[in-house]
Amino acid sequence: MQSVLTIENLHVRRDKNNLLSSVNWHIKAGEHWIILGANGSGKSSLLKALTGYLTPTAGNITVLQKTYGQTDWRDLRLIVGIVTNSLQSSIPAGESALETIVSGLYAQLDLWKIPTKSDIQKAKRLLKQTGLSPVIHRPWEFLSQGERQRVLIARALISKPKLLILDEPCAGLDPIARESFLSFVQALSKQNKGPSLIFVTHHVEEILPGFTHALILKKGRVFSTGKKAVVVTSRLLSQAFGSKVKVVKKAGRYFLA
Repeated sequence: MQSVLTIENLHVRRDKNNLLSSVNWHIKAGEHWIILGANGSGKSSLLKALTGYLTPTAGNITVLQKTYGQTDWRDLRLIVGIVTNSLQSSIPAGESALETIVSGLYAQLDLWKIPTKSDIQKAKRLLKQTGLSPVIHRPWEFLSQGERQRVLIARALISKPKLLILDEPCAGLDPIARESFLSFVQALSKQNKGPSLIFVTHHVEEILPGFTHALILKKGRVFSTGKKAVVVTSRLLSQAFGSKVKVVKKAGRYFLA
């Protein structure tokens, strides 16, 4: 099976602090991963390293045979999509949903290029796919939080990435909007030829049936990694978070009892 992501002996050190140590991780095509960990466990540092905003001290990161440091970042950012709340402040208030999605084709924030007919057609298809056709011309400032998250996913998908990172995408969503958004992510995980997903969360109830594997970080190291059923357990999560928890599974979803 084709390798999507390979991380080998990754270390990130800043100002005498080890942010990540000896991280090894491998994702194959068709796998969808959850990342769990307490605050300060290294989740943000790992994502920054994956997206080129934090340079490793040592180790290698390779996506589809493209090794970081040996490949143009403009090319890498077209095959590694990311949805994170930190992007939202960089999107102009008056930019339409259509323009924001098109900006993903050029790895830009604040689109300055005039979209081509092909660009617009691609964006319209994704607007329909994500249920956003009614807001095609709505400015960013007037989109709901749930609509913004879907726009950012459409923006990431427009360049047809092989890896899509969702960084706590349910933050700020009310319970109804969250379940609607998670239903969309579940459908995305089932798409033929869709990207491999990495979903970062603090909440086990956001672990959907479509996710196949899980990675737990603790103090900048890989604490546990493997198939979801083996990793998402009461024992391992209690150890990782330093507090006793009980995980139960109902209808393919996880909950804390």
